[in-house]
Amino acid sequence: MPSAGFSAYLAQQGFILLDGGLATELERRGHDLNDPLWSAKVLLEDPGAILAAHLAYLEAGADCVTTATYQATFQGLAARGIDGARAGEVMRGAVDLAVQARDRFRARSTRGGRIRPLVAASIGPYGAFLADGSEYRGKYGIGASDLAAFHRRRLHLLAESPADVLACETLPSLDEARVLAALAREADEKPAWYSFTCRDEGHLSDGTPVREVAGWAEGTACVTAVGVNCTDAALVPDLIGALVAGTRKPVIVYPNAGGTWDADAKRWGRGEEIPDWGEACRRWIAAGAVGVGGCCRVGPDDIRRMRAVLGRLPHRVRKD
Repeated sequence: MPSAGFSAYLAQQGFILLDGGLATELERRGHDLNDPLWSAKVLLEDPGAILAAHLAYLEAGADCVTTATYQATFQGLAARGIDGARAGEVMRGAVDLAVQARDRFRARSTRGGRIRPLVAASIGPYGAFLADGSEYRGKYGIGASDLAAFHRRRLHLLAESPADVLACETLPSLDEARVLAALAREADEKPAWYSFTCRDEGHLSDGTPVREVAGWAEGTACVTAVGVNCTDAALVPDLIGALVAGTRKPVIVYPNAGGTWDADAKRWGRGEEIPDWGEACRRWIAAGAVGVGGCCRVGPDDIRRMRAVLGRLPHRVRKD
């Protein structure tokens, strides 16, 4: 079953609109993210910019904002000379910034009847810490116990935070998702979604068939939603089809704008064709997704286009 937060959106409007790329908006505002910490670098240097980026997405129409913890890990922050206690404060502070943005938006919003936006605490993959593009390959060369040791402390901290849901995202393999789900069962009963990067229309980045992911999601109680992110938007319709054929769990998709990630320069190469985001999200909803949004190179203007199209769709309530 979807979490209480997801359920409210599905009952009232039939969908939930996620935000776009946090790093994309930070770069648009002039921040250089060529750093192993990526957007977490701004979390350390200019937290006000993180708050402003969250607000930009909420004002564009997003129903959910995702925290700047994707690449903020105890191990990555330790490499920057930040001890564990301080690192914990940094990550809790990232959640607080998203909550503040949500509360500030609600206080000044003139759109009556809008549901309280959600805050998703981002948990990026081990590959994000490596900062070498491994989140698009999934071949880490380490086992489940090492992955659990890497993820456990951050996941438990974020599970105890005021975030509404954990966003276990940009996962290149089902093995890593299984590790994270086991850790989620150790922690608070915090809802969690699991979203994956894909190499083509039917496989995760490491080659696992998407139909296997759907079966895992269906049989794993702690999976609130399952989906795809930071994957070429052109692949999304078929990927949605593979997921909805194998699970009744809510399906969420928030792809990137295409192109190839340059792990050395920490930037994206241009894709062949930028999607029409409004028309694309309409197709994703028609295919069976209930959560839509964007990832890298998808900004507030693109989310605004999605909102305009979604607002014109006939109301649809998911029947489980």
